[in-house]
Amino acid sequence: MTTVRSAALLASPIDVGRDQAAREAARELSGAGYQHEPLFDRLQREMSQFLGDLMSGGGTGGGGVTSLVVIAVVLAVLAVLLLWALRRFSGGRRTESGAVFGQRERTAAEHRAEAERLSAEGGWAGAIQERLRAIARELEERAIVSPLPGRTAVELAEVAGHALPPHAADLRAAARLFDDVTYGGLGGTREGYLSLTALDERLRSARTGVGA
Repeated sequence: MTTVRSAALLASPIDVGRDQAAREAARELSGAGYQHEPLFDRLQREMSQFLGDLMSGGGTGGGGVTSLVVIAVVLAVLAVLLLWALRRFSGGRRTESGAVFGQRERTAAEHRAEAERLSAEGGWAGAIQERLRAIARELEERAIVSPLPGRTAVELAEVAGHALPPHAADLRAAARLFDDVTYGGLGGTREGYLSLTALDERLRSARTGVGA
């Protein structure tokens, strides 16, 4: 009789409370097997376990509805974080790959000096880049255009051309040349560099139009 009762007790399901289950899970996570687990894998596993616990809380009644609401909130938060990360990444890519200026801050005179050094060595692509940067910085230093981090050569030509209408076409051509040698894979030429040098000299003595 005693044997039958013991067998029945062993066969009956064990009701483990939430607190005890949490303690068991914490003890398991503190084991040596989890100490060297990568952070991303651990977060992914814990998130999967969290969602699984919510779903197993009951598919009907108030508990099921609450679980679905919590899951929806979690997914919404993850979506917002993903969009934020993508926008930040896109902004970073734009300032690095599309902007006129690089990371180093230089004056117009310093850009001109670097352009002259590169042209003397026959580095026409780099000389063209530095000469257009000298033009852009000169326009900023003279307050003809407002400084704008991440501004592209095309954007510079548009803004500066509005302030200096007689030079708008030359500015657009200079922007195309800059993009060609910087992002289009085209090699610079002596003629291209000299055209930017001449434009730089003209712009240094130019005055903005009325109402620009």
